[in-house]
Formats: sequence, C-alpha cells, structure tokens
Amino acid sequence: MTHPANGAGSPLHLNRPRGRDAWRFARQFFRSPMTTASLVPSSSYLAERMVAPIPRTGDPAVVELGAGTGAFTAAAQRVLGGRGTHVAIECNREWARLLASRYPGVDVVCADAHDLLDVLAARGMRADVVISGLPWAAYWPKDKQPLVELVADSLVERGSFTQFSYAWSRWAPPARRQHRELRENFEETVVSRTVMRNFPPAYVYFARRPRA
Repeated sequence: MTHPANGAGSPLHLNRPRGRDAWRFARQFFRSPMTTASLVPSSSYLAERMVAPIPRTGDPAVVELGAGTGAFTAAAQRVLGGRGTHVAIECNREWARLLASRYPGVDVVCADAHDLLDVLAARGMRADVVISGLPWAAYWPKDKQPLVELVADSLVERGSFTQFSYAWSRWAPPARRQHRELRENFEETVVSRTVMRNFPPAYVYFARRPRA
C-alpha cells in the first residue's frame, strides 16, 4: 500500500495530507486497487507507530516496502535525523521519482517488493528494520518464496518488521493468514492497539527477531 508524505511541522500539521498527494492517492486507488488498498492516505499518528522500532542511537539500516509518496518515509527520516541508511522500495515509477525529489537523503529504488534481497545484496547490507505499507495482495508468493520469508531473510539477527492493517479487516482470512506467517517466521509478533486517529482506524504488527 502506498502513502503520501505528510510534510514537516507539528503533529496537527502532519495529520493534514497535501492536497496533491491526496488526489494522487485516490487516482492510483481507482487505477489499481490491488496495489493501493485505500482511498485515503495514512495519518501521521499511524506513521509514528510504524517507525517506533527504529533505533534512536547508532546508524541503523531502514528499509521501506511500498513507500508510496512518503508518509512513512517522512516519519522515518525524522527519527533517523541523518543517521544510518534509508532505502525506500516503490514499484510505481511516478511515486518513486516524487520520493527521490522530496527526500534526497533516501536511497529510492523503483522495484517490486519481492526484489528486496537483490536490492540489499547490491548494496552489501542487511536491514535492522523493515517497514511495510503494502496491501495483502502483495504478500502472495511470487515465483518461489513468500514475501514474509523474504523480509525475515533480509533482517539482522535482532531485526524487526512492521506492517499495518485496517481494524475492520482484522479477522478476515487474509489478515489471519498474514498473522500466521509472521508467527512462523519471527520469534515474537505483537499487535498494537488500534490507531483511532487514522481513517480507517488501523493497527500495526510488530514482528521481531527473524527465525533462522
């Protein structure tokens, strides 16, 4: 799932999406609802929850999947404050160009999320944190390996993965399948409280310590 950038400023300001981004978001949803699973962008409140696992010290390697136009990118950049490495993977060429122009400090890659291991191998790195704004449809196995397994393989030993979903769909079969895959591939999976200040209300999976 893709998300527009919220910009800089106070939390109140951050919760107001840019008009052009909101239009881009809705237009892309109607073009491809399987890859853009909502009509509206994520709030800054959800973005702050998503980036919570990023270490506040050191030089972490952060990877985004389905970075869109940058809601989570902006939040991650604020936490990093110029530290570490930030790679954003986005399959939409228009949005990848927009991301690169907005965030020159981010390594933006126009690629499919299933190319994650190749993207990291080309940079000689593994991720400390992977943040995903992808819809359920993106998690269906492609070629050989399911995406959750690819994410687990991309992380360092004590790495973490965050993925959000909408509260109304929590008990739907795709959500249950995703939760099961997370438990199978990570030693710990925690579900956050519902972020009510997002439309629609959403929750976040925090998966930690990939299984060998």
